Amino acid sequence: MKRYILLGADGRPHRSGTPGTLGGHHRSKIYGRLDCPSARRAIAAGGYVRHRVFFADAQTAVSAGYRPCAVCLPAAYRQWKTGKGDGA
Repeated sequence: MKRYILLGADGRPHRSGTPGTLGGHHRSKIYGRLDCPSARRAIAAGGYVRHRVFFADAQTAVSAGYRPCAVCLPAAYRQWKTGKGDGA
């Protein structure tokens, strides 16, 4: 069985039998879709991968202290920016 490393709500890595549904960047504390155009550009330019993390869902990412990406999750980002939502 393949194992994946995901960050939990406490921000600590743990093994999972299920892959993450969202990716993030540890240094900037941003999470977004796995197909995010901004993340793909950064990866193609040779960056980002070293600090890449994965989450089971948005609620876990928010609990771990990450914010939604403005590029691939604009509605969640607007809610986070105005303080009217948890980003999920």
